[in-house]
Amino acid sequence: MAGEDSAPRTGGAPGGTAGGAGAPVNAVVTGAGSGIGRAVAVALVEAGWHVTLAGRRTAPLEETAALAGRGSSTAVVCTDVTDPESVTALFRAVRERHARVDLLFNNAGSFGPPHPLEELAYEDWQNVVQTNLTGAFLCAQAAFRLMKEQDPRGGRIINNGSLSAHVPRPHSVAYTATKHAVTGLTKSLSLDGRPYGIACGQIDIGNAATDMTARMQTGIRQADGSTAVEPVMDAADVARTVLHMAALPLEANVQFATVMATAMPYIGRG
Repeated sequence: MAGEDSAPRTGGAPGGTAGGAGAPVNAVVTGAGSGIGRAVAVALVEAGWHVTLAGRRTAPLEETAALAGRGSSTAVVCTDVTDPESVTALFRAVRERHARVDLLFNNAGSFGPPHPLEELAYEDWQNVVQTNLTGAFLCAQAAFRLMKEQDPRGGRIINNGSLSAHVPRPHSVAYTATKHAVTGLTKSLSLDGRPYGIACGQIDIGNAATDMTARMQTGIRQADGSTAVEPVMDAADVARTVLHMAALPLEANVQFATVMATAMPYIGRG
């Protein structure tokens, strides 16, 4: 989806030419204080990236930085992705520290309360939409602006979608609607980024073992009204896939990838 700019670029893998010959590549991970965001951030640092960790609370971000184990390779920026000024400050900090951004992993998200449609409060709907969709847009827009202007220009945005971008769970209207919308965001970014060497892909994840999916292991409502325990997978399995997507040269793009617990109810769900 990228690579229509004039000169070829190989700025995906650490040590490549994204930021100049031999320069480390620079990533921003939102929602980096826990779960998938933490796993991806740690994997990126271990692979040689410089990673800016973004999230609402400083303490969990600092825990992620400690787990990554390379202090000079991480920076912590407390960020509310639903606040345009906060997102602007995040990318200003990235520009000041690294002069460029080569990867945005747009990961921050919220499931919201699992209420029936008719009982879902407007405030709960709005909170999920603001985080999952507006937050993803604001971060993508800020990254796009920097990627378009930097030299060499270009970069990669990876959006965290969900299996719910394809098939909903019961009582998940806000989450499902936003994840369908994230797919549209991914496609639009891919199209609009072509002239500037900006690639955009999406990873749709099913049942990674995180705090957000803890109820999968204790029993969750199924489409037939029953409750069942569902298999989960390690978040590190997701991180390896994101790392592969991120390390590709900008002339190549994984547009959509699905990573899921093998035995979870997705194929045939509903």
